[in-house]
Amino acid sequence: MADSGDVGVKTLNFNVGVLGHVDSGKTSLARALSSTASTAAFDKNPQSRERGITLDLGFSSFTVDLPDHLRDTCGDRYQSLQFTLVDCPGHASLIRTIIGGAQIIDLMMLVVDVVKGIQTQTAECLLIGELTCPRMVVILNKTDLLPPAKRQSAIEKMTKRLHKTLENTRFKECPVIAVAAKPGGPEAPEADEPQGVPELMELLKRQTYLPRRDPHGSLLMAVDHCFSIRGQGTVMTGTVLQGSLAVNDTVEIPTLKVTKKVKSMQMFRKPVSKAMQGDRVGVCVTQFDPKLLERGMVCSPASLHTLHAAIISARKIGYFKGSLSTRGKFHITVGHETVMARVTFFGLHTAAETSTSSSDSAPCPLDTPFTYDREYLYQEDYVIGQGEGSSGPDPEQWALLEFERPVTCPLLCLVIGSKLDTDIHANTCRLAFQGRLLEGFEDKAYGETALPRLRICKMKHKEGQVERVTDDYTVIGRSLFKKETNLQLFVGLKVALSTGEAGVIEGGFGQSGKFKIRVPDGLCPETKQLLSSGSKKKGKGGGKAEPGKEDEPRAESHPISIHLHFKRYVFDPHKKMIQS
Repeated sequence: MADSGDVGVKTLNFNVGVLGHVDSGKTSLARALSSTASTAAFDKNPQSRERGITLDLGFSSFTVDLPDHLRDTCGDRYQSLQFTLVDCPGHASLIRTIIGGAQIIDLMMLVVDVVKGIQTQTAECLLIGELTCPRMVVILNKTDLLPPAKRQSAIEKMTKRLHKTLENTRFKECPVIAVAAKPGGPEAPEADEPQGVPELMELLKRQTYLPRRDPHGSLLMAVDHCFSIRGQGTVMTGTVLQGSLAVNDTVEIPTLKVTKKVKSMQMFRKPVSKAMQGDRVGVCVTQFDPKLLERGMVCSPASLHTLHAAIISARKIGYFKGSLSTRGKFHITVGHETVMARVTFFGLHTAAETSTSSSDSAPCPLDTPFTYDREYLYQEDYVIGQGEGSSGPDPEQWALLEFERPVTCPLLCLVIGSKLDTDIHANTCRLAFQGRLLEGFEDKAYGETALPRLRICKMKHKEGQVERVTDDYTVIGRSLFKKETNLQLFVGLKVALSTGEAGVIEGGFGQSGKFKIRVPDGLCPETKQLLSSGSKKKGKGGGKAEPGKEDEPRAESHPISIHLHFKRYVFDPHKKMIQS
């Protein structure tokens, strides 16, 4: 945790995400709460100012005395508590930005327009909160728009509705508070005092806890703004996601493959010598063009990897109504990037092997660790539910993601797959699945170098028919292969006859895709009887058979089917067929 040692006061930083539907008044609320606006705060984006909508993660902060409950646990280390407000955009097309912000949040403030209630994006923000955040406070904003006589009953009614909505989430019984962050709306004069904000401030203080902060491990910092200061250098502002950082450290900007030395650092305009996980910090480097990095990652040299493909644990998000199909394309949000990827789902062979834990509300548990030693089963679709009526938990599953462009991110980071091209105004959840990044492939030629190690198999079943018997140990089969199939590939494979005998494919017979089967233990008398009765029927009527038709049995004969079962590894370059 950063101590603002240079200033003489030790401050605990606590990140509060302000999420909600567009126009619910998040930015006004952040403004009402804040005393110090950081560089990214309150919409630097001109498009956003015109529309009054937050288009990037705005950050601002205010500092209070350390609350009593924290004084008891960490008063020896900290004297004050700094709330960093992360104002996430609520505009539907910008859900990717929210996911980028949600990974650094200790407490979520879900802002709901008291007049409109829960809207599509409110629900999506709630889902993201469930995946990324342990605690939440719901704020009913714009209470000034309710008629004074009915205000209290309307607030109580909405509070009851929200508690009902939240009862099946990890946030059941979370506090709900009513405020008017900007009475009279955005155009109203500043003179109107916000209502309910001091009470909200007290509630936030009661909700704080000592977040788990770990200064160890390699540095990972999410940069959300980059600008130059004449005579100083370039300042990158962001949040330390893991590890720590000090003046004179060397950091890498992995997407650009450049390293820079940290010249100086600030936290909310106060100079500091070091920062650690959870801190908001401005880092000054020299000789770097800020236009090259508006947002992205900064890390310890050589600690982050740029991936062309990845393996993730996968769990469907229950509210998503679309299908999750292999070869489908999804928007994948990972680290601070969103990129299109093609998905291949795979799972364990038997339900008995699968884990029984499943939940939308917590990131995917890794009960069955992924390993290259295990054999997996290729799936055309994500498999939902087990047992009676498919009401059980989803079996454990994984997905191979093949990115359309490389992404830079740490292992085990949260991954969210969405359909962001769904109609923005449709009242439907666009978040499709979530998981953790388990393996990454840095080699551009991963298809040849890495995927053959991945033992994902497809089970194959072909069915043909016995045409005739040539002796007690040999039959001729048909309809198992196309005329153009290279039968040599199948020589030596085991087959089963529907009458019970086991046989082995010996080779082709003629030019029409027919083949010879050797039956090592010989044909049963009943099988010979069936086949001979078929051929006798064929011979009735005396006259010679038409040329070329001598092998074809009549429909009246009793067909004996031939079953060929084998498996093939999806990424095996030799396309070998394997039988157990």
